[in-house]
Amino acid sequence: MSHLRPALTLILLFTLLTGVAFPLGFVGLGALVFPSQAGGSLLSQNGHVIGSALIGQNFTQPGYFHPRPSALMGADPKDSTKQIPTPYDASESGASNLAATSKALSDRVAADMASMPQRPVPADAVTTSGSGLDPDISPANALAQVSRVAASRHMPEATVAGIVAAQQHGPFLGFIGEAHVRVLQLNLALDAAAAPHP
Repeated sequence: MSHLRPALTLILLFTLLTGVAFPLGFVGLGALVFPSQAGGSLLSQNGHVIGSALIGQNFTQPGYFHPRPSALMGADPKDSTKQIPTPYDASESGASNLAATSKALSDRVAADMASMPQRPVPADAVTTSGSGLDPDISPANALAQVSRVAASRHMPEATVAGIVAAQQHGPFLGFIGEAHVRVLQLNLALDAAAAPHP
């Protein structure tokens, strides 16, 4: 027992220290230093949470910019033995796992490319991400959608392109990642620009 007591005491001490105190300390420090990020980077409009800057949404209307295709699949509510597309379902995350030689993949990409009027087609306009929840698209993808969005909203293309340019973010710290546009914030800016002014 004299040998076990110090070992058990150390296990308990380090469990409390590394399993409770450190995590709670880092959570508290994160909430203090980065309150928005610690809270999920939530975006609000008129006092209501409308989404997160970190999780994409499935915009499909022609008057909005569309995100990357999402390969997420979920259980069919009518038949739990079947899977149906559930794009941008934030309760899950994943990719299609289809190989480059998959006919289903090539058929989907071909159909997506056919729906894009401009050439060349940006890669992220027809390829899914690893998470299925990407909130960003490339500037080229956003610009390829300008004519559709402008026509649907009866706005000048130059105005819509200007909104895209204003919403573009460069690489993190200038060299990590690539330039991108956050789709939800872009669509919110688009709605604000299109709203009638008193």
